[in-house]
Amino acid sequence: MPRRAKRYATRAGFASYATSAALVLALAGTVTGCTGSSGGEDDKDGKPGSASASPSAAAPGKYDSLPEPCGTAGRSRLRDMLPGAAAAEDESGEENTAAPSTGPDPLEGEASATYDTDRSVGCRWKSATTVGTRHLSVQFERVVSYDPSISDDEQAERLYGEKARKAGISGTPGPASGDPSPGKTPDGHASPTAGDDEPGSSADPDEAPDETPSPTAEEDVAPRPLEGIGDAAYLDDALHTADSGLHRDITLVFRTANVIATVEYDQWVTDKHRIPDSHELQKKARKLAEQLAGRFEED
Repeated sequence: MPRRAKRYATRAGFASYATSAALVLALAGTVTGCTGSSGGEDDKDGKPGSASASPSAAAPGKYDSLPEPCGTAGRSRLRDMLPGAAAAEDESGEENTAAPSTGPDPLEGEASATYDTDRSVGCRWKSATTVGTRHLSVQFERVVSYDPSISDDEQAERLYGEKARKAGISGTPGPASGDPSPGKTPDGHASPTAGDDEPGSSADPDEAPDETPSPTAEEDVAPRPLEGIGDAAYLDDALHTADSGLHRDITLVFRTANVIATVEYDQWVTDKHRIPDSHELQKKARKLAEQLAGRFEED
């Protein structure tokens, strides 16, 4: 082949190769553009596998703050639960008192120490008479979940469940009214005689009754779930014997959304022949818990 023809053939082959390469690159760009468009749709829908896909965060809890604890319990309720404090308030409020009391109001309560009032608050009260002492406390804990896949309410439900299991709660919730069956107290023991719930009756050791039920060595009040208080609730009742006397401790815990509330109410008596009445203490603790739960529902 002549040299000039050979040179022309070489140039023609190179041009054909360049054209083919350009076509391949153009097709590759088209494919890439289509792929990128598909990835954009995945990002928009948040589908698994896309670069920006992430699990959606759970909804925040219903409550983002807590109430002032010492003001949550109604004054009339406190007077009913703390007869000694109520008597002291009456004495300090008498108009003819020569030397009125300058001390703190016994029904105002004392706030518990806390480092974050948006997460945990509490208040406690004390009542003393010549025959015994009563203590009352309320605590509120606002639960926050740090797992984006678990809501605050769900985390509060888990923590409540742990508390209930530790307290030995089992079975189904009892009657919503909280009234015991005829002839029985809520703990299953024989109910006191008629009129025991009235002031000055033998059901209240603080009133120094003339006659009281004899101690029952086998007394055992089992914890149980309750209905009608918040989203879930349970009550624990324990009678303890000490060298200085007897004391019955009532613990009522309830959950409303992402807040867990605890009511602790106990009565101490020095005379071991006067057993603190389970029915009376449980009834008063439950009424207070219902009042507290109602305040949360109003928010």
